[in-house]
Amino acid sequence: MTTYSGPARLTLADGIQVSGMASLSKNQRGGIDGWGGTFRPDQTSADIRNAGDGLTLELPYDQTGSVSVTGVRKLLATQTLVSLAGSGPAPF
Repeated sequence: MTTYSGPARLTLADGIQVSGMASLSKNQRGGIDGWGGTFRPDQTSADIRNAGDGLTLELPYDQTGSVSVTGVRKLLATQTLVSLAGSGPAPF
């Protein structure tokens, strides 16, 4: 599979778990394999806005991958969209 869209849980560096929806894809450019995408948390908090490296993204059926936050922006007054860059094998 080269894409995934659906429920996910982001575990922050301090162990806080944030549920939401992820939209992920694999990319292959110049022989370099990678993956990344976006995560929309169910609830916005300062923890998610200040997240950085060393995070884990968990998909259904205990599939996990290491991610870093590359950007955070507001979608609406109550929603945030988090850009993610994956490292290691994609969990989908």
